[in-house]
Amino acid sequence: MNIKEKVIEVLKENKMSPQFPEQLMEILGIDPNEKKAFLNILDEMIDEGKLVETRKKKIGLPEDFGLLVGRLQGHAKGFGFLIPDDRNQEDVFIAPENMGGALHNDRVMVKVFKDKGKSSRSREGEVVKVLERSNKTVVGTFEKDKYFGFVIPDDRRIHQDIFIPKDETMNAKTGYKVVAEIVSWPERRRNPEGRIIEILGHKDDVGTDVLSIIKKFNLPEEFPDDVLEEARRIPQEVSQKEVDRRKDLRALNTFTIDGADAKDLDDAVSIELLENGNYRLGVHIADVSFYVKENSALDRDALTRGTSVYLVDRVVPMLPKELSNGICSLNPMVDRLTMSVFMEIDAEGKVVDYEIFESVIRSKKRMIYEDVSKILEENDPALFEEYGDFVDDLRKMEQLCKILNERRMKRGSLDFDLDEPKITLDVRGKPISIYPYERRIANRIIEEFMLICNETVAEHIHWAKYPFLYRVHEEPDIEKLLEFNEFIHNFGYHLKGIGGGIHPKALQDLLNKVSGSREEGIISAVMLRSLQKAKYSHENLGHFGLAAKYYTHFTSPIRRYPDLMVHRILKDVLHNKLDSERISYLENRLPDIALHCSERERVADDAERETEDLKKAEFMLDKVGMEFDGIISGVTNYGLYVQLENTVEGLVRITTLEDDYYIYNEKHYCLIGERTRKLYRLGDAVRVKVVRVDLASREIDFVLVE
Repeated sequence: MNIKEKVIEVLKENKMSPQFPEQLMEILGIDPNEKKAFLNILDEMIDEGKLVETRKKKIGLPEDFGLLVGRLQGHAKGFGFLIPDDRNQEDVFIAPENMGGALHNDRVMVKVFKDKGKSSRSREGEVVKVLERSNKTVVGTFEKDKYFGFVIPDDRRIHQDIFIPKDETMNAKTGYKVVAEIVSWPERRRNPEGRIIEILGHKDDVGTDVLSIIKKFNLPEEFPDDVLEEARRIPQEVSQKEVDRRKDLRALNTFTIDGADAKDLDDAVSIELLENGNYRLGVHIADVSFYVKENSALDRDALTRGTSVYLVDRVVPMLPKELSNGICSLNPMVDRLTMSVFMEIDAEGKVVDYEIFESVIRSKKRMIYEDVSKILEENDPALFEEYGDFVDDLRKMEQLCKILNERRMKRGSLDFDLDEPKITLDVRGKPISIYPYERRIANRIIEEFMLICNETVAEHIHWAKYPFLYRVHEEPDIEKLLEFNEFIHNFGYHLKGIGGGIHPKALQDLLNKVSGSREEGIISAVMLRSLQKAKYSHENLGHFGLAAKYYTHFTSPIRRYPDLMVHRILKDVLHNKLDSERISYLENRLPDIALHCSERERVADDAERETEDLKKAEFMLDKVGMEFDGIISGVTNYGLYVQLENTVEGLVRITTLEDDYYIYNEKHYCLIGERTRKLYRLGDAVRVKVVRVDLASREIDFVLVE
């Protein structure tokens, strides 16, 4: 436990009243000679919002003063919600006049002054301190006035326009996408002031749309010179010296299975059927940690990025191409350094033995998901010829995949089969097709193999009792589950055993019941929203969604920083390098890495979703006036959301339902006609016509067709 954690623990014990720093030093047994360093730590914690300093210079916890710390979620209408760091706390409503100059996504400290009951919207508060500004730059559309300009933010949750003085416009013209740096933060009755630092292009130009999203989320487009220089110095061939040091698996029948457009091949697999009837599954992961040394320029930049970001038309990689597409990628018929996990798995899907070691492989083939699925599902004759030497292994993998999946399902693992869009663009970046992405047998094979590998590695380190990075998914909030239970009651379903903490098996049973029904997609999506978000943690909190006691991310170190860190810890264990100094370093470092990588993952998800929404709106631009079949995917007091078969979603505004006056029934998630008693419910099949597409807001409007 580090000093910061100890300070918080001491103050939490017996709800201790605020203390002077000297009193805390005495309680913690800190040497008086370390006073200056200790005071610096306290100042850091005050800046971070973990502690509060009183006028008398005493130190206490924010909650002792009725204060909460968290992220501010803004709204286009000017109000916001505090999303507290403490997940046991409900959100707090912040009225426009109480925003205190804070903008969407800022880290803030809020004074709670109203608590009417248990509803999440019942508590109100006021921002008393902005701890960290999130929007140092804002992307938006420039509008020019005679004496000044202003930027309308693309993110509607930043509800104020940015005022730009005449001499700070960089001669930007009306209608151009720009990046504005904020130089003066908003105050009561005063908009933020900024200056233009980059002009991205006219809002209708090719590529400006996605570039605006990249800038909005501050995704790094280029690698710094020192990082590129380091990457260029890495040899693109494996040295004989390193081959001699490792276990040589180059003769083994290993291969990769990925999407057709993948260039960063993290994982290869191999399989053998043992004499005792068990399977020997080999998962071989690119040994990125051999090339990316801890605290090097490459490492620091990779940590800052946290993850690769896969946008509709490009990848923003975590590592330069010399590594991601070059020496680290498990390309066919070339030697590559790997970390191998061999697992002996019995007919019940249980790992009865395993070994983990450094290896060198030579992948025998680069396979494509679609091809492998065609072989296994359709016995495609043309592909049989091309894949002849591998078909037997693929059949064994299919058998093992089904065994592993069955074991996972028995213990209650949740398997959401949500419609993910596959968006195809032409050379100009225009969307030409959108359809739901299929998870066929080849995808499921790799999924199951990576899951069992990640579990095996996590359990291995857990029992060794070393500091580690886990991938965790905490149990759902009871209140959200009760709301979800009320929601599914509309479809005639209910959950068992919520009161004493639910088991994932109950949710899995529900998913099985709704499988194939028209409401399957809706119930799956609402269930997913009712669960906690998975994240990284230095503590093993288990993985609720997978019904797994131990889980980590080990299998994608080219594109995820936590996996790279997991590889390093594994190597430390293999080479007996985990001395007290290294353990202390990891104990201090891993909580920050876990938090940062969880945040970077959320940013990547948001950016990916936004580019998808953008291209979906663009795809529907020339379809105004056309009719489509869809399913009601959301019901609100202002209308119905309808999802089409191609995953595109649009809004039927309540004002367009002219045959009756419709009332929103919040409890049953439906609109009811006052006179006709006509019902529109979640999951209902409807036919709609496209009447409006707004690219700027990514909004698509439908009207119902009788």
